[in-house]
Amino acid sequence: MQAFKLAENIYWVGAIDWNLRNFHGYETEKGSTYNAYLILDEKVTLIDTVKEGFGEEMLARIRSVIDPAKIDIIISNHAEPDHSGCLPLIKRFAPNAQIYTAAGAGVKDLTAYYGDLGYTGVRAGETLSLGKRTLTFVPTPMVHWPDNMVSFLTPDNILFSNDAFGQHYASDERLDTECDLPEAFIQARKYYANIVQPYGMQTGKALAAVAGLPIAAIYPSHGICWTKHIPDILALYKSWVANEYDDTAVIVYDTMWHSTEAMAHAIENAFLACGLKPRLYNLHYCHNSDIIADAMTAKYIAVGSPTLNNNMMPSVASFLCYFKGLTGNKKKSVAFGSYGWGGQSPEQVEKALAECKCEQLLPAIRIAYKPSEEQLDRITADVTAAVKANG
Repeated sequence: MQAFKLAENIYWVGAIDWNLRNFHGYETEKGSTYNAYLILDEKVTLIDTVKEGFGEEMLARIRSVIDPAKIDIIISNHAEPDHSGCLPLIKRFAPNAQIYTAAGAGVKDLTAYYGDLGYTGVRAGETLSLGKRTLTFVPTPMVHWPDNMVSFLTPDNILFSNDAFGQHYASDERLDTECDLPEAFIQARKYYANIVQPYGMQTGKALAAVAGLPIAAIYPSHGICWTKHIPDILALYKSWVANEYDDTAVIVYDTMWHSTEAMAHAIENAFLACGLKPRLYNLHYCHNSDIIADAMTAKYIAVGSPTLNNNMMPSVASFLCYFKGLTGNKKKSVAFGSYGWGGQSPEQVEKALAECKCEQLLPAIRIAYKPSEEQLDRITADVTAAVKANG
């Protein structure tokens, strides 16, 4: 395992998790990386560690550059175990290293996880001289934990951005100039939608806090590092934080005997008639975290379920629970569903969407048994009229 040289005397010494497929309910089909960075200066500095179980990989990369015992400083930008899990391990190999983390929350969280390893809390604007280089600390609380902070290295002008600008994306390439760039942007969007989106307001404050910095490179805690495409990723984050809509509509449903599915297609036709680009997701096949990436910027969302034992389908309930925790911009919504005799599910979906702060576009649409062509045409006409009336 070799370190990857990012800049003069700055190395990536993290780990690649090719097999990660789930992160807190978020489907990580491309795996992930746990990024740690080694700075060689008068004081040898390690920025973050890696998830427990990947420590030997990190140590091997460090050893390809320097004896880990020579590490003087460890920066913990975030206490979540995928970043800090090997702090106790690296501390054993570098017993004299001083650990710096966010004052208050960072010290509290690391102590809760690992006991007292000797932490120094740092506050907004505090600096730490490494020799020829200096680190400046900027708190970014709730992006996405209370303890989060970023570190800015001068004169190299490198932002160690922690969870901001990251991607769950396993790759042998470390830089945006080498990787599959479209895939990196897709994974950055999915990462924001599933991890950062609930804290858009705090992310906006974090963006403002670093806006004046002359950033030459962004090194996040997951995924590839941004060097050439910094304006692009910053522009995307500004758009996501601003809750900007695009011209799409998301239709999410499960179906038993294809009746609710037929209703979904009728609603699709309505959105098409209004010049929107619908995205259909059958929950039998599609994962919540993929849907959220599209739903984040969609102006409209329609959710449908047949009635099963007086309730909505469990898959639909699961999606709505996931969606509620990640609701960013407010959506205009449609609830729909078929039923045999009880018919409770459309109203249950409608109530759940209201709890997600969605604005009802029209009353829940209910169809008994198999919808006729006339009923499907009526759904298309009603949804079309409601969309046009609401702009």
